[in-house]
Formats: sequence, C-alpha cells, structure tokens
Amino acid sequence: MRTHYCGTITSAQIDEEVTLYGWVDRRRDHGGVIFLDMRDREGIVQVVFDPDTEEHFQRADRVRSEYVLEIKGRVRARSDATINPNMLTGEIEILGKKLEILNSAATPPFQLDQHIEVGEDVRLKYRYIDLRRPEMLEKLKLRSRVTSSIRRFMDENGFLDIETPILTKATPEGARDYLVPSRTHEGKFFALPQSPQLFKQLLMVSGMDRYYQIAKCFRDEDLRADRQPEFTQIDIETSFMNDQQIMAITERMIQGLFKEVLDVDLGDFPHMPYAEAMSRFGSDKPDLRIPLELVDVDDLMRQVDFKVFNGPANDAKGRVAALKVTGGAQISRKQIDGYTKFVSIYGAKGLAWIKINDITAGIEGLQSPILKFMPEDIITQMMARLAVTDGDIVFFGADKTSIVNEALGALRVKVGEDQGLIKGDWAPLWVVDFPMFEENSEGNLTSLHHPFTAPACSPEALEKNPEQALSIAYDMVLNGTELGGGSVRIHQADMQQAVFRVLGISDEEAQEKFGFLLDALKYGAPPHGGLAFGLDRLVMLMTGAKSIRDVIAFPKTQSAACVMTDAPGLADNKQLRELNIRLREKPKAE
Repeated sequence: MRTHYCGTITSAQIDEEVTLYGWVDRRRDHGGVIFLDMRDREGIVQVVFDPDTEEHFQRADRVRSEYVLEIKGRVRARSDATINPNMLTGEIEILGKKLEILNSAATPPFQLDQHIEVGEDVRLKYRYIDLRRPEMLEKLKLRSRVTSSIRRFMDENGFLDIETPILTKATPEGARDYLVPSRTHEGKFFALPQSPQLFKQLLMVSGMDRYYQIAKCFRDEDLRADRQPEFTQIDIETSFMNDQQIMAITERMIQGLFKEVLDVDLGDFPHMPYAEAMSRFGSDKPDLRIPLELVDVDDLMRQVDFKVFNGPANDAKGRVAALKVTGGAQISRKQIDGYTKFVSIYGAKGLAWIKINDITAGIEGLQSPILKFMPEDIITQMMARLAVTDGDIVFFGADKTSIVNEALGALRVKVGEDQGLIKGDWAPLWVVDFPMFEENSEGNLTSLHHPFTAPACSPEALEKNPEQALSIAYDMVLNGTELGGGSVRIHQADMQQAVFRVLGISDEEAQEKFGFLLDALKYGAPPHGGLAFGLDRLVMLMTGAKSIRDVIAFPKTQSAACVMTDAPGLADNKQLRELNIRLREKPKAE
C-alpha cells in the first residue's frame, strides 16, 4: 500500500519508512551505487540502492526507464553538496530497502523530456506515454482544479448539476451535426448535441431555476487550434435574472477561478458594444493588450481618384480603414510582403502601406507606392487624423466591411505579437449589444448567436426592421479569445415565432423542428438566460498552451481522427444491415 506520492516527500518525513509506486524516470550507476529517479503524477524523488541489499540491488541494476516499480525504503537527508534546489524533493532521498518490478517497459518512442521536440502525430499516437510527461500532467491537473473550482462556485450559488441527453434531435446551431442511426426506428437518426441549449431552456420552464452542467458537445466542422469535434462546455442557465445579473455572477466565477488557481486578480471586466469592437479592432473578441486600433478613412478616400480606395469608400457595404503601427517604419519590405500574403487568407486582395520617415517634410517625408494616386491635401488630413509621428507605418484595408474587419483585425494581432507590442498579462472584456442577425453569402439573414436569443425590441419592430435589431447577448473575452457566450432567451411564443419568420422558417417547419419548445413556452415559461464557457479554451489560456489539444487527455487530430485508436473505423456488414444502412460504392477510376 502506497504511503506517499513520490513528489510529496520532504524533509518532514526524514527517518520515516515509505512505500512508493511509480515509473523509473532515470537510472544512474555511480561506482557501485545505483540511483533511481522514481516518478508518479506528483513528481520525482531520488532512490538510492547500495550493495548491502544484494537481491534488491541486483533488481535495481536490471531496471530501465519506464519500468513500473514498488519501492520501500527510509527517507534521509541529502548532504549539502548533493541538494537539488530545482526539485521539490531535492533536500531528501530514499535509501531503498526493497524493490519489486511490477512491470517491465519497452523503449519509449520518445524521451519524456520537456526539452525534446516531438511531432504531434507521434505524441497523439502514443498519448498514454505523452501524458506521463510532467508538462502534460500539470496541464491536466490544472484542468481538474478548474472544474472543481467551478463546481464549488455553482453549488454554493444554488445551481443544480443536471445532465441532459446525448442522443437528441438535430438543431440549427451553425455547424453540422454528428448523426447516429437508430436501429429500432428504421431510417431515422439521432444527433449528438452541439450544446444543451434547448434542454436547459426546458429546465427553466420546469422550474429548476438555476442549472449548470460540464457537458460534452459535438460539432462536425473544420478544425483549428481551438476547435475539436468533441469539446467540453461549462453550461449555465438561470431564471429571473437579467443580462447584467448573469454577467455579474459569471464574472465573479471567473475572477474567483483565476485567483484560486493562478493567484491572478483579473479586476473588473469593462463592457464594449459589438459595433465599437468591430470599428476599433475589426473583431468581436479584441485583444486589449495590443495598443493598435483601426481608424476609418472612408470619407477621405471617397475623394481619391484611385478605384482600390474610392470603390469601397462609396459602397454602403464597404469600408476603408487604416492601422497605424507606432515605430513600425523599420518593418522590412520582405515582412510587408509576408503580411500581404497573411491578409490574403482573409480575402484581402492586397495591403497598401505608408511609411512616415519625416512628417515635417510633408509628402516628401513619406514612403509608399500609393502616394502618386492621392492628392496631397488628402494625405495631410489623413496623417493628422492618424496622429502619426516619425518612424510609424500605416497599413490600409479597402474592401467589403467584413473582409476589411477580418483582415486588419487579424493583422493587428499578428503585428502586435511580431513587434512585441503586447502589454500586460490579462485583458478581460465583455462584448455586448450584438446584432440579432447577419447576412450570409446568399444574402439571407441568419442568427448571429442562435435563434433562441431574445431581441432588445418588440416582435413588431423586429419584423419591420430586422437588420437593425440588437440582441440581449454578451460574450466574455480574454486576451483575444472568446471564453464564453450567452444571452437572455426568448420566453414568449409570439417572439420566438417572429424570429423564426425573419429567418425564413415557416410555421410548419418551426412546429416540426421546435414544436416541443414552442409548446413549452405556452405553459408559463419564466424569463431566463444563460451562458456557456468553453472549458478547453479556458484551460488552454490558463496554462499558456498553444492548442486545446494540449489540455485534452485524448484529443482528435485536425482531421478529426484519433491516431491512437485509429478512429473513425469501418462498420461490418452485419452492423450496417441492422442499422438499415447501405454504403454507396465509390466510382471506379477510369
């Protein structure tokens, strides 16, 4: 029976007999004395075997890295010359008395060393070994502390932990559903939930009042560093609270979490309207640590005889914006070419720029290939508006508003990181007053959040002017990452039906897809709202990881595959017949 974890033994246990279980991190033979560094989830401790314990000394001589051992011994102080200040157990060592080899180990496919670079494909294939690395262990331990803290806060504030179904019905959440064929209902399918949205609303109708769940969610979508096909959501819903109260209680939860786990004081979270965030930063999740902002210059560019600028400037759906980078004139032409290629990812056709070498010299003190297309008085006005100084550079975006916002918003972050402009460690923010709808590529209106978000206007005003309608929605942002998003929900059937009509969902379709919700709203649904946090993103930020794959025990690759288990896999013909599924044959190559 274990008496201690390896990494928890200190000088307080000197002269105690201890029993340890763990893995051999390293073995060293120093002139007849064998040193074993024993590792478990709490850390490493040094164990010494000398020839006096002949049987166990011989066993210690046979072990290799990653062997699983049981060791019994006595804790003793290290000599002053051998103390290791870099280890929590560096003041002591274990004099080994007994060693049992519980299992041998093949040579690992990579060293469990934080200084060794290993390809992610290899790490994911042998994830059970990768997770032994102290760096990975610490990330998962912190994740556990995060969920414990959140559960404690929720419980203390009267929220009930309630599970909602995993097998459910497809819902329009903005991504593709994972479908599950039903064996007992021929030709029909369940869907894995993209979120517990409708069920948590029904719990409010049921009178549960305050609900939370740390829920698994599923989205069949293209992946990025912060996306996975299955992810974990901290789901919260409450009745009889308005948007300000919901934001206040969840802000308190995150403040307490950071203080408890990281000893970080986030302070109060400022509020910023969506329109202001898009105008100043080109993003609805701006990183406020970066002191760069977008400035509109449409009015000036309407007068320029340069189609690249005056076209978007005179287009109601266009935008011309400038991004001044203080001290950026030292950015090389090669770097500018790199930034031009970068913004093309977001649909930008190019990247205009002006370097300010000597502002007192007027146009002669500026450097740019676009100056010949612009009148001197317009340039003078623009330089004054941007408050440029010698050594600055100004980048320009001119296109559809959405393209300019995405391209310059992303460039703002990249330049800020490249030029070392990030100030401070943490910058929290609430983004509020989102539009109810946005226009898709076909010119149709879609929900910016989801169709159950309450508008800040009446049903009549909503249907009369949907493009101008704002929602009672809010996103929590930290360091340019959306931690969570939520809204006050629609709790009256006439408002929900009005939203459906704006979205082009007929009464018949609404009844077919959401009849259970519309029926529930007729039976005394209380005013309610909530918020959902992405647990994986939250832990990624708190640990400083670059990808959420580093804070998930067994993640999928960017192609939504598990290289360790080789999933997804094929189903045999018997299973397919039971599910009434026939696979289409691939056309043969000519």
